[in-house]
Order: sequence, then C-alpha cells, then structure tokens
Amino acid sequence: QVQLVESGGGLVQPGGSLRLSCAASGFTFSMYGMKWYRQVPGKGRELVASITTAGSITRYTDSVKGRFIISRDNAKNTVYLQMNSLKPEDTAVYYCNTLLGITDYWGKGTLVTVSG
Repeated sequence: QVQLVESGGGLVQPGGSLRLSCAASGFTFSMYGMKWYRQVPGKGRELVASITTAGSITRYTDSVKGRFIISRDNAKNTVYLQMNSLKPEDTAVYYCNTLLGITDYWGKGTLVTVSG
C-alpha cells in the first residue's frame, strides 16, 4: 500500500533551518510529482512547494520563495524540503502529498514550530 512518512520537524528559533524528509513506498516514486503542504490549526492546508518527477521543475508559494528548497532522490524514494530563514509564521504541520490517478495520498505530517 502507498505510504508517505514525514520526518525532520521540531522546534527551531527564528532565522534557523530545518530539513524535512518524506519517505515514500508502495508506488513507483520516480513516476510521480510530489508536493509539500502545511496546515495551521483552524486553517486549510496550504500548498508550499511541488516538484516534478525528475526534479527539473519546482514551484513555491510566494511566502517561501528564496527560503525553501524542494528536492528529491529517486534512488531513495524520498522527497525533501530544506527550510531556511524560518519565521514564526512558518509554524505548522507539514505534509507530504502525491496524486496517483484520482487519489490523493498524504502522510501523517511533521510539526514545525518556529519560536524564540
């Protein structure tokens, strides 16, 4: 079965960095685009970044451009989100996502807290 498992969240001070990882299994990872979303309690999920199958095209929401980098290692079936210059408003649960056919798959999320 399809599984997405996020890791790497935690507590960091403003201006700090974290790298999130999402380990995928149960499907041919290299054939599908991947996305990172985030969600603050009481709000909807926000698309943060996306990456195509070979990693040649990446997109970001405006609020993280220049600070976050999405990448993937198809040999390891893993997608990453490098988060730099973190701000308190980046605090959220971060989710890994992929769309297989008409079905969206999600991980359970990893909490990122930016606080000084």
